[in-house]
Amino acid sequence: MYDKEKGLIDAYIRGQMSRRSLIKGLGALGLSTAAAGVLLNASATRALAADFDWQKHKGTGIKLLLNKHPYTDAMIADLENFKTLTGIDVTYDVFPEDVYFDKVTAALSSGSTEYDAFMSGAYMTWTYGPAGWIDDLNEYIKDPAKTNPLYAWDDFLPGAVTSCAWNGVPGGALGSADAKQWCIPLAYEQNNITYNKRIFEANKLKVPTNLDELLDTAKAAKAVMNGGYGIGVRGSRSWATIHPGFLSGYANFDQKDLNVDANGMLSAAMNTDVSKEYHKKWVQMIQESGAPDWSTHTWYQVGTDLGAGKSAMMFDADILGYFMNGAGNAEAGNLAFAPFAANPAAKAPTPNIWLWAMAMSSFSKKKDATWYFLQWVTGPEHDLFGAQKMDLVNPARKSVWADGAFRDKLSGKYQGYVEMFDVSAPGASIKFTAQPLFFDLTTEWAATLQKMVAKEVPVDEGLDQLAESVNKQLQDAGLG
Repeated sequence: MYDKEKGLIDAYIRGQMSRRSLIKGLGALGLSTAAAGVLLNASATRALAADFDWQKHKGTGIKLLLNKHPYTDAMIADLENFKTLTGIDVTYDVFPEDVYFDKVTAALSSGSTEYDAFMSGAYMTWTYGPAGWIDDLNEYIKDPAKTNPLYAWDDFLPGAVTSCAWNGVPGGALGSADAKQWCIPLAYEQNNITYNKRIFEANKLKVPTNLDELLDTAKAAKAVMNGGYGIGVRGSRSWATIHPGFLSGYANFDQKDLNVDANGMLSAAMNTDVSKEYHKKWVQMIQESGAPDWSTHTWYQVGTDLGAGKSAMMFDADILGYFMNGAGNAEAGNLAFAPFAANPAAKAPTPNIWLWAMAMSSFSKKKDATWYFLQWVTGPEHDLFGAQKMDLVNPARKSVWADGAFRDKLSGKYQGYVEMFDVSAPGASIKFTAQPLFFDLTTEWAATLQKMVAKEVPVDEGLDQLAESVNKQLQDAGLG
């Protein structure tokens, strides 16, 4: 690197220059924006190395188990910087999501030492942690001899990082003082409205701001869709049907999945009067304006139908809308984003979240070297690289969301995305109660929702039956 370019980049890293000024200065020296980004990332790696012995485990090799995902693409694209920084060799296996979690479970349940770290959702750690399959990362985070001083733990968005921490006690609050940090977020999804602005503008449709408006707009949209439908939401018989839009709206009415009494015993909470009213409106929305084959819809169908122009909007993951607004989709460039608070009395949205995080296998034989990787891949430098240069949305760090170049990238192609995030992020977190029957109980909830939509059971009766079944399962497990 030439001295002038190096001087400008080092000044930026010291906080003496804004990013815009840096790019302008490098441009004046003849560097493209892409080349400037490469040099900046390399300088950030040098800055990290200056304050911490990143070479302590040089020559060690670790192996990762990864899900096929844009977050993984960002990780792999930046991996040479980690290898240069640490001298640690990294190998990995990547599997598609339809088999990925089976691979994780097989490796962990067998006590395999093949993989040192892996990608996980926070919900899965409610099984992995109590089983003794993954380490509590607090041991590493709080050790200054093992964690670099620029890791900036306080830079994580609170709702994302506390959603990865649980004390292992069924019903225990996420992020409690005695919580174990089972994983650390890479990035995460909030659930809000993504809508087709071409369809909305052509038909003078109003972007909904609460549940009643959502029903009205979805019905009006279906009427102009010429064979399409008004709103996409998930409907398959899976826990994944409950956690995105459905639970985000539900939680906005201060409703819970389970109650926790003073003795820590759990009981069903989904058959309150408020819950029954919410379910009735949700069911009505699907019956009037949802996909004809709604009961088969997963993340994939909800997203691709919106991207193809078959639906007018969706209430699902914001990042799903982000990807559907990209190249290869018929409606690329036509999608826009809006925050959504289902409860008209609520001050702001309270989206439930899904996140991809990194966890450490308890069976790893190279834990200190693995921690070097985990703190690097979840650190602010890689998060910024992924957000600016790749598709690592939504990053889990406050500093990245404050970065002008990243915000400009979003604002330029994804109308309303930044504003939606800013309004929703303070209330975004996992809204479920952490407990070992999570997947079974939420899958049964989805099955009950299917019966309601199919008019096989009235909403009130269906929720009472669900609550009775949930309570029996909790009692049989010694949890209720």
